[in-house]
This record gives sequence, structure tokens and C-alpha cells, in this order.
Amino acid sequence: MCTLVTKEAPDFTAAAVMPDGSFQEQLTLSSYRGKYVLLFFYPLDFTFVCPTEIVAFDAAIDAFHKKGCEVLGVSVDSQYSHWAWRKTPRDQGGIGPIRYPLIADLDKGISRAFGVLLSSGVALRGLFLIDRGGVVRHAVINDLPLGRSVDEALRMLDALKYFEEHGEVCPANWHEGQEAMKPTADGVAGYLAKHGK
Repeated sequence: MCTLVTKEAPDFTAAAVMPDGSFQEQLTLSSYRGKYVLLFFYPLDFTFVCPTEIVAFDAAIDAFHKKGCEVLGVSVDSQYSHWAWRKTPRDQGGIGPIRYPLIADLDKGISRAFGVLLSSGVALRGLFLIDRGGVVRHAVINDLPLGRSVDEALRMLDALKYFEEHGEVCPANWHEGQEAMKPTADGVAGYLAKHGK
């Protein structure tokens, strides 16, 4: 995981189910250059923790889009499985009409390239924040039982955008609208004098 941070995200071309329910046979990661991308992996369709994450990212999709970020979900299932899961009502174990692409990684090449593939053939819960130039700037990988925080993903996107726009770095627990600091010894000392406990 950590070996990808600061490096160009591995490009891929894969089939996907799009937000309107249509199939796209050749979705490429590089086609999203110029936008931020939140790429997340989940183990399998029709499982238990996965739908809670997928639905939570869908609930926040407007917030991601407002910040210029596209969300892409990936699992080792086929695009047809993704489509069937989208068509299944949420009260029957489905995810409903998710408003971002779900990508098929049947040959497991994408999961392998991002370092999240388990020997059992499913992906860990990897999440990668990719900047507008295609570079991975943040990554986190959870074990299968541990769901991710959408709020933290949004916070990291805000921090990246703030750093790019202002050149200041974002300290621990920073949120949009809070004070950041200059990346200097004096900047750190000043920040800790005001906020350190």
C-alpha cells in the first residue's frame, strides 16, 4: 500500500456499471485525469460490510463532486454481478441505484496492482486518493471486518486541496476552515504553542 503513495496510480482499463445502470466496457483510470479520484476496493458483491460502505459513499457523492472528486468502486466481481446487486432493493440485501461506477476486476489485475489482493482471491478494503495529475496522495487499507470512514475520506480530500491551493500543511485532526501551518520549524512551533496540549 504505502509504496504507491507519491507515485503515479497504476492505470487500468476495465468493464464497469455506470451510474445510469449502463455497461461501459472500457473504463480507464487515466480518463479521469484533471479530477481528483477516490478509488476504493471492497471484497465482494452481496456481502455484509460492503453494502454499508457503498451506500455511505453514495450518500456523500454530491459532497465529493462539489470538491471535484470522482468516486470509483472496485471488486473482483463481474459487471453483471454489480448490475444485479444495484437492481436488488436495499431491504433485500441490494445497494440500489448507486451514483458512481462499480468496476469489474475479474482477472484481479487491478487489485494486484494496488497491492490489496489477498491469497483467497478477494481484495482488502483499500482506499486511494489520487490527485488531478494521477498521483496517489493518500492510501489506507482495512482488513475485511473493518468498514471505512467516508468522513475521513472527505477530510483527506479537503486537506489535499488546501495544501495544493495554499502551500500550508494540515496538522493532526485538521478540518476545512481550521488553521493550517507553514511547513517550517517556526510554523510548527507556533501552531503547537497555540493548539498543543
